[in-house]
Amino acid sequence: MAPALTKVIYKPDSQSTDEFMVIVNPEELKKWKNGADVVDSFTVFHTGQGSQGLLRQPSKQQLDTVFGTHKDVDVVKIILEKGREQSSEGISPSGQGSLNITRGSGSVDTRGKGTTGV
Repeated sequence: MAPALTKVIYKPDSQSTDEFMVIVNPEELKKWKNGADVVDSFTVFHTGQGSQGLLRQPSKQQLDTVFGTHKDVDVVKIILEKGREQSSEGISPSGQGSLNITRGSGSVDTRGKGTTGV
């Protein structure tokens, strides 16, 4: 099982579906809150569909609009200071988490056969 991780999620306002987040080790986050400089990654993720959306890296323009800067160090600091923590039991290497097996393989045939050949 993967180690526990924490997402720190920042929403620009309560009505927005935009979310910006960083994924951190909870122990390192505690050290950071106590004044230690422990950030080893500055990857910021964005989803425009709330917690159910796909995570992507935001553009510099998005960061400038929301945070007033696109410098990763400054953006991460704002997210850690103003964001809310959400614990997780780890992240699936496939990025899909556990799927219901009865849903099938997840692949879709879009070659236009309709229901013939199924």
